[in-house]
Amino acid sequence: MRIYLDTSVLNRIFDDQTQVRIYFEATASLLIFILIEKGYLELASSEILIYENENNPYEERKIFINSLIREAKLFQELDEEILKRAQEIEKLSIKGLDALHLACAERLNVDYFLTCDDKIIKKYKGVVSVKNPIEFLLDFFILKEENKTND
Repeated sequence: MRIYLDTSVLNRIFDDQTQVRIYFEATASLLIFILIEKGYLELASSEILIYENENNPYEERKIFINSLIREAKLFQELDEEILKRAQEIEKLSIKGLDALHLACAERLNVDYFLTCDDKIIKKYKGVVSVKNPIEFLLDFFILKEENKTND
């Protein structure tokens, strides 16, 4: 299963864990990182993800996220078609870097685009399934359980 993590997911473990939602999303993100490391999930990345991380003002976060990005099996560089698709996505009121991330995820033909941004989840209407990390894990484990039952 191919997934693309936006920077909100990659950075979630560094956010204030005293808020219940953030704590659950951070925990879900950590589990997703483990599933990637163990080979259960195939991570996709992009030139825009690297660009955004390079502008991260926190060095320890930048190093950690770079180590995750190196696990990516799929990588998308920016080109004219990506930029054009991002402009189309922007018409859904999803701006700038978020639109570029989604355009890259579409091109990479990922199964899921994961984000902690409710606005993206609500507004994106495209070919990729957009989920919060918690929702994704529920889907992932339900699907795994269904596959066991069908075997």
